[in-house]
Amino acid sequence: MLDGSAGETVLPYPPLTTDFHHEVELVAAIGTGGRDIPVEQALAHVWGYAVGLDMTRRDLQADMKKQGRPWCIGKGFDASAPIGALVPAVDAPAIHDAAITLHVNGAARQQGRTAALIWNVAEIVAHLSRAWTLAPGDLIYTGTPAGVAAVVPGDVLQARIEGLPPLDLRVA
Repeated sequence: MLDGSAGETVLPYPPLTTDFHHEVELVAAIGTGGRDIPVEQALAHVWGYAVGLDMTRRDLQADMKKQGRPWCIGKGFDASAPIGALVPAVDAPAIHDAAITLHVNGAARQQGRTAALIWNVAEIVAHLSRAWTLAPGDLIYTGTPAGVAAVVPGDVLQARIEGLPPLDLRVA
């Protein structure tokens, strides 16, 4: 991401796609690493939270899925996961049932609550720690409400999670 001429944050439209989608998500930042972390202890490993966008080159993702190939090209690219300012978990006590929204050009696209995640943060941390050793500084994007859709250059995205600093971007 780059700063635009007016001090705004710019999200570059990535190459190789004509179908660039947004997904607003709660991001958990790991503070204490570990492996095989029990669900009951998982939140003690989370340092803090932020609002993030998990951007997707949906056309590339769909093409790879059809071919039965890994679809990381659709999810991993320069500036694919913008994130807002991190807030210590102790300063975000209501984060597990907070409003989460994304507006594009002022119109609501995604609305929900963090309590509606398919797996809660503790379950996600525990599950991931069985597959990988988690380390301080790891960022975990947790899932998105309904309403995922395409964006185009010029669109302004306003990502919000109640109790966290906002994330505002312009697609360029």
